[in-house]
Amino acid sequence: MTQYAVEAKAKGATPIFCSLIPRKIWKDNKIVRGAATYGGWTRAVATAQHTDFIDLNEITARKYDAMGSDAVEPLFGDPHTHTTVAGAIVNAESVVAGLKALHHDPVAKDFSPKGKAIAKYHASSAPEHRR
Repeated sequence: MTQYAVEAKAKGATPIFCSLIPRKIWKDNKIVRGAATYGGWTRAVATAQHTDFIDLNEITARKYDAMGSDAVEPLFGDPHTHTTVAGAIVNAESVVAGLKALHHDPVAKDFSPKGKAIAKYHASSAPEHRR
């Protein structure tokens, strides 16, 4: 991931790192977060490379927590990893909400009307999502 950031910057691109979305694994009526694994590693690279980071794991996990396990069940096509089309839409909305939460969203002008209607993610008690 470090190499991706270095090469992107060298070519004048703006790298934005995203964590993975959460798996459908529940503990104490909450989705288990992945901050100690891939999400944490991705955040560490983004911080070290001074690039933006979108915590899709936390953004989507909060949605799942609010929905509850029965409503989340049809968003997955297998026991815990791969989403259905409906789940993919939830995840895409998380990406847009995370982009809007960045200090400067470099693609804001490119959102479709549906994308423009998605609310910005408010981290409040969650980890910081900007560099």
